[in-house]
Amino acid sequence: MSLAWRHLLRALYLETSTPRTPKTRPSPKGAFWTSVTKLGLHTKPSMPPCDFTPERYQSLAYNRVLEIHKQHLSPVLTAYFSEPLLLHQGHMEWLFDYEGNRYLDFFSGIVTVSVGHCHPKVNAVAQKQLGRLWHTSAVFFHPPIHEYAEKLSALLPEPLKVIFLMNSGSEANDLAMLMARAHSNNTDIISFRGAYHGCSPYTLGLTNVGFHKMELPSGMGCQSTMCPDVFCGPWGGSHCRDSPVQTIRKCSCAPDCCQAKDQYIEQFKDTLSTSVAKSIAGFFAEPIQGVNGVVQYPKGFLKEAFELVRERGGVCIADEVQTGFGRLGSHFWGFQTHGVLPDIVTMAKGIGNGFPMAAVVTTPEIAKSLAKRLLHFNTFGGNPMACAIGSSVLEVIKEENLQENSQEVGTYMLLKFAKLRDEFEIVGDVRGKGLMIGIEMVKDKTSRQPLPREEINQIHQDCKRMGLLIGRGGTFSQTFRIAPSMCINKPEVDFAVEVFRSALIQHKQRQDK
Repeated sequence: MSLAWRHLLRALYLETSTPRTPKTRPSPKGAFWTSVTKLGLHTKPSMPPCDFTPERYQSLAYNRVLEIHKQHLSPVLTAYFSEPLLLHQGHMEWLFDYEGNRYLDFFSGIVTVSVGHCHPKVNAVAQKQLGRLWHTSAVFFHPPIHEYAEKLSALLPEPLKVIFLMNSGSEANDLAMLMARAHSNNTDIISFRGAYHGCSPYTLGLTNVGFHKMELPSGMGCQSTMCPDVFCGPWGGSHCRDSPVQTIRKCSCAPDCCQAKDQYIEQFKDTLSTSVAKSIAGFFAEPIQGVNGVVQYPKGFLKEAFELVRERGGVCIADEVQTGFGRLGSHFWGFQTHGVLPDIVTMAKGIGNGFPMAAVVTTPEIAKSLAKRLLHFNTFGGNPMACAIGSSVLEVIKEENLQENSQEVGTYMLLKFAKLRDEFEIVGDVRGKGLMIGIEMVKDKTSRQPLPREEINQIHQDCKRMGLLIGRGGTFSQTFRIAPSMCINKPEVDFAVEVFRSALIQHKQRQDK
């Protein structure tokens, strides 16, 4: 179903949409499904309609799921909420839990479901390939991998034309690290503090988020440098970011000159002078930091940093795992928003709309440097299923104008959330680009100290109770991350903003008691 047609259906249903009402079991007849919520202190916003009826849940009881998870799955606490959400089915921007409650998904499986849950075209392609050929490995050829390579390479500028297909972002960044070292004959790799580039033993060296660090040695040869965060960092002003919304910090910079950028570049030079060898292997950067809370750098920073890295013999790697495939709206790739050309690009998440898939794209020269040193092989990378799905995702992004939708709807949403920053003292910063948005919560705008975790947890929980799912990020989990599928529309944004505002009102009422 085309994006325009789905938007028309929603408009036709809008007049008959009803608030979410308590419901403990799905109806066999399957009318519009609603969510359990008791707002109490504030009238709950009315949820937009959904032209989809999920199947009846007939699997494990909720308590049994909790028992199995405790006994047999990782003890690492990753689930949101004190009572984890048990999901059953998804459709485009909507998710349904085991009781039939409906949620607007504004985190898309951690910035992964790019074109919508179970998109009809992607589903059809997957089902067709499932009945034809699942797996061959790289020792045999199959058309889907060549069809996909041609489509993906057409979306990247010269000389980024050689593609290595993988299964996850961590795996892609592992390979990119190896490529950088093989090509440069150097070891040291630099990444930002607050960066997240994976949780494999190798990429843990690049990842600089405290709770992902270990006492044991891992990721040798990696060095962190100051993140040029213009909201929380030592420097920042009112013109720094490539975003419709700037920080509340003031500056005297001219439009074409950023003093904060210059100060952060001096810090980067200091890292190069004191913390790494004279010749380095490379520098990893997310165009916008994801896990750290959608942190944007000053305009022009990456361009100068890339030049400094290349002067030291290193290669520049853009980690597009979260920012790629049109999510930022103005450009298809995040690195393009900085006016830079990386030597290696890594991508995952949105590449397969939730199917395990990733890629590393580089130059013929760097690819040859790797091939001379290693018979690189990946059993599942580039399998027929992944490549067929990847091709269909690219087609949907183009056919449904999802990059353009990200730009239009994302800008609309940023400006709406920015009004909440003006209204509430605890909303310290609203930032982002396209459909990648961060809302940093603070005790007050003067100190910019993070809002206590228990207060943020309650706001998060209140949003969920009203039918909105959003993510978390930042060193202290103080930033709400908003990154919905690129198919969302403005009425859904209006609902999300009103839910978030209602949660903030409830927080204020609790604090005033």
